[in-house]
Amino acid sequence: MALLLEIVTPEKKVYCETVDSVVLPTSSGQIDVLPGHIPLMTLLEAGELMVTRNGTTDALAVDRGFAQVQGDKISVLTEAAINIQEIDAGAAEDARRRAEEALAQAEARKEDPEILEELETKARFAIVQQLAKERKR
Repeated sequence: MALLLEIVTPEKKVYCETVDSVVLPTSSGQIDVLPGHIPLMTLLEAGELMVTRNGTTDALAVDRGFAQVQGDKISVLTEAAINIQEIDAGAAEDARRRAEEALAQAEARKEDPEILEELETKARFAIVQQLAKERKR
């Protein structure tokens, strides 16, 4: 048996493949999903989503979001996702630094909470990318 994993961001469908298992970074810890898993709806934390397919494990950096397991289908809705092999460590570090600086400036100006939340999301995802890439070295 296999699982269908779909990962969707506001911009596009990032991933849609048949896989053997998935490890989700949830708000209450990591959850390993295998075929036949009970139905589940959970919050995702920013972190590494591990996918095992044909004996090979790949990692994707994901931002906060939701995951639903229904039958043998896993649907992940997240603000952002990227395959760790595609992450440029230098670019991730620059993005993190810029996002944190912009966030500090916006907080100092007492910007609209929606702007602060967007900047926090960008900073958080840049940090997740950087940490995930460093772990794979």
